[in-house]
Amino acid sequence: MDDLKFRRHAYGDPNSQDEEFLAQIEASESDAKLVNDLKALDSKLTSALNIDVPDDLAEKLILRQQLGKHQQQKKQTRYLMAMAASVALVIGLSVSMLRFTPVALAEHALEHVYHEPKALSVDQNVGFEDVNFKLAGISGLENAKFIQQPGKVYYTSYCDFQGVKSLHLVMEGEQGKVTLFIVPAENRMVTEESFADKNYQGLGFQTADTFMLLVGEQDADLQFVKNEIEQTFI
Repeated sequence: MDDLKFRRHAYGDPNSQDEEFLAQIEASESDAKLVNDLKALDSKLTSALNIDVPDDLAEKLILRQQLGKHQQQKKQTRYLMAMAASVALVIGLSVSMLRFTPVALAEHALEHVYHEPKALSVDQNVGFEDVNFKLAGISGLENAKFIQQPGKVYYTSYCDFQGVKSLHLVMEGEQGKVTLFIVPAENRMVTEESFADKNYQGLGFQTADTFMLLVGEQDADLQFVKNEIEQTFI
């Protein structure tokens, strides 16, 4: 075996049992030393790679994975909580600002009439006791009431005037129906004695604790219902 072939064989497999390879080792002291050095290096590499695996390695890897997921979930939870807190703050500020925003009652009254057209087409034949019951459920109007029936009442329901719970009635006028809004009085509220658009006439006035908004097609109907209210509402 020539020297080049021997070295290739030695580097490839120093533990080879090939007869020609073994004969070359016995014949040459330098070749024998090379093979012994390569065997020693091979042994060291085998020892370095032969690492004992701890018995609890699988459990540790699983635990590490779970801890990683837990940390990620904590980060996501903190992010969601921060977002929720931000949204709550914005809502809270919006509500607070809403409570201090001036309320144009005349404009809101007309909008409510257009928003609830069904109110003008039903006949619930509401008694004034039922109206008083609803008034008692409105903050600031607990003591307000009708002392007798203020003409026919077709419809009654709660409504909202920019965050203020109010009462929506439809009453019988002299010729047609009139919508009445009873709104708890607040300093931020402003109204006009008369207002109108292309379809409706409006009339606004204030009692001790309430704003009264009347909306109808004819001014005569508004005056008729206003007179009924002044005689029956305290």
